[in-house]
Amino acid sequence: MSPNTCWLCKIFRAEENGISSKVSLEEVLQWSQSFENLVTSKYGPMIYKTYLKTEHSDENIEFWLACEAYKKITSQRKRISMARKLFTSYIQPQAPNEINIDSPARKAIIRNIQAPTRSCFDEAQRIIYRHMERDSYPRFLESQFYQKLKHSLQTNGN
Repeated sequence: MSPNTCWLCKIFRAEENGISSKVSLEEVLQWSQSFENLVTSKYGPMIYKTYLKTEHSDENIEFWLACEAYKKITSQRKRISMARKLFTSYIQPQAPNEINIDSPARKAIIRNIQAPTRSCFDEAQRIIYRHMERDSYPRFLESQFYQKLKHSLQTNGN
């Protein structure tokens, strides 16, 4: 396949700066064992995000990863700033990267955004995690994207 028609090659070159040459076959195979293995591995979140871009749903993994970073913030000032960014990017109606969460979860965040706690996005994060695990993760495993990556690593002996 020529470089002009290899969509997987284009995505990795453009989006991930050669991540495909760094990821191991062992890591890629572990992703099929569980969604948890995918999102907690070294390169899994980046590659999964690249796949989600092809489905126009990368806001889900972006939000989930941002929540993971948010929970590690110890400074109240930084927590407030990050909470506002999460709210304006993902939660508020018509947000640029609005995620699909239910009304009670959205209302709880709106109530708590003035004095955000470490856990104020936990329910929304759980909803998004379950959505990815049940919906886009199975499609990822069946996709040409994942299958070609796995096959490429198997044939290269990496």
